[in-house]
Amino acid sequence: MKKMIFKRAASLTLAAAVAVTGMGLTGCDTGSSGDQIIIYSNADEEAITAMENALDNNGYEGQYMFQTFGTSELGGKLLAEGTDIEADMVTMSTFYVESAQDQNSMFQDLTFDVDTIDEFEPYCAPITSQEGTIIINTEMMEENNLPMPASLKDLADPVYKGYLSVTDISASSTAWLLIQALVSAYGEDGAQEVLTGIYENVGDHLEDSGSAPLKKVRAGEVAIGFGLRQQAVADKADGLPIDYIDPEEGNFSLTESVAIVDKGDNTNPLAMEMAQCIIENGREELQSYYPNALYNGETTDAENKSANPQVFPEKLTVDLLEQHQAISEAAKEAAGL
Repeated sequence: MKKMIFKRAASLTLAAAVAVTGMGLTGCDTGSSGDQIIIYSNADEEAITAMENALDNNGYEGQYMFQTFGTSELGGKLLAEGTDIEADMVTMSTFYVESAQDQNSMFQDLTFDVDTIDEFEPYCAPITSQEGTIIINTEMMEENNLPMPASLKDLADPVYKGYLSVTDISASSTAWLLIQALVSAYGEDGAQEVLTGIYENVGDHLEDSGSAPLKKVRAGEVAIGFGLRQQAVADKADGLPIDYIDPEEGNFSLTESVAIVDKGDNTNPLAMEMAQCIIENGREELQSYYPNALYNGETTDAENKSANPQVFPEKLTVDLLEQHQAISEAAKEAAGL
């Protein structure tokens, strides 16, 4: 999941600008002529590539430009700029899309059918879903005689001091998967207590990037991390000494969705066509990296079905994220970080 960057410039990824093909008015195979569509996204490189492939292979090559941002930075732009934002389309964490719509009424209802397994708002369609889990380096666990954790609460045991890496919720939305699980299981006070113990064990291995704990587990710098489940499943399948443990508190998930900015008479209809194209032609490749089924007719293979999928009891919003960030900051202070 794209790391959430506060006060950091956005990186830019430009789609290849090549000859514009003639387009019709509807459907996914053709598009209408007009200005280049600007797409703001917090997606990882794999998701951007899958969306570009869907667009390029269906007649839209050269007619769009992706600009990628950290989640927090893009979320801040959505909330602050509303319909004045430069983008015609966004792909973004769903909770940020919904919060921006509640505040700014900035997205159009989608004009194409979205046959999702779970219900989504009419102005957005999910593109990816990620779950969190405990990730371990099996060789390091054995070499250091470490007990296998069964829960996130276990990670606060001092036996893991110096062997653990997690992400910071002030920098990465991956960390919110961990904190959602703790708050859901133990309440806010209990979550802060457990998180304090986790941070005491983490020390210098509190990371800004959601993928950093897994990378440290791969490299043998730490024995245990918290990260995205599908990445651990892929590493294990590739023969790396990586395994995963679905925590007793549950596997919580976050989705990212596509939405069209409502610019009134200045709205480019090509943006809606491209959103439809991404959903109808990009999901197969997207699901190869993010295996959770989102649409009716899709399936999640057995390896990628988590043992204990859970949904946080409150609606995910920016305000709730900020509450959970405050819990993390208090825990960091208590842990001396």
